[in-house]
Amino acid sequence: MTFIITVYIKNLQMNLNLNNAIKVVLAVLFFLCLTEMPYGFYQFVRFAGLIGFAILAYQANQQGRQTEMIIYGGLALLFQPFFKVALGRQMWNIVDVIVGLGLIISIFLKPKSQDK
Repeated sequence: MTFIITVYIKNLQMNLNLNNAIKVVLAVLFFLCLTEMPYGFYQFVRFAGLIGFAILAYQANQQGRQTEMIIYGGLALLFQPFFKVALGRQMWNIVDVIVGLGLIISIFLKPKSQDK
């Protein structure tokens, strides 16, 4: 399985910069949330999501991509661990899948720069 993934990544010649690495790590963490894990893991995912999405929002702002900045900022607020959003396990699973898939898809999309 890992061989297939490695070959697939090499064939696409993906440039794993910091943004893409953050997106991959967050997506993996969100998909792992679909399994039964200890509560501490979910708290870790919330901290990682806050930090990761904050970095992505900052970098999107620096590159003039305001729409992405707003999306990542909103996701940072959703996943922040201080004032928890109580959605229930089933709804969080849906959110985790949608956000994880969105992150993976965003790696392969070319960003459109917005003029300031």
